[in-house]
Amino acid sequence: MSASDTPSETRVLYNASCPVCAFEIDHYRARADRDALPLRFDDLNGPELAAWGLDADTAAKRLHVLSNGELLTGLNAFRAIWQQMPRMRWLATLTGFRVVHGPLSWVYDRVGAPLLYRAHKRRMAKRRDAACSQSNTSSTRQS
Repeated sequence: MSASDTPSETRVLYNASCPVCAFEIDHYRARADRDALPLRFDDLNGPELAAWGLDADTAAKRLHVLSNGELLTGLNAFRAIWQQMPRMRWLATLTGFRVVHGPLSWVYDRVGAPLLYRAHKRRMAKRRDAACSQSNTSSTRQS
């Protein structure tokens, strides 16, 4: 990360093209803006991805957060966001208990994140197919 990033800033890398992800992160962004919280949100589909040192496919597989110089993923990434938000700290605390953290991590890692990733891959394939169709239609008209 660049030297301009403050050590207390928590950075969130998310998939803005995913409707579920965007809905969730927009909620967090609104709270962060309202409460002037040190949270920054980077879309993995934009130029910000390069600073993360991840490729787009890896980044799309799960939520990534950089907090206090540590790259967190999955439930731990959510916990870092919640810890920054006064009204959500209880959730960070609750999900820190082993009896809660283990099962929720399993559900996120084995069910939630893979489902969202597969939906992302389908969306990307449809966009590619649409772009190819449009390109083929344009080249046919020009012939």
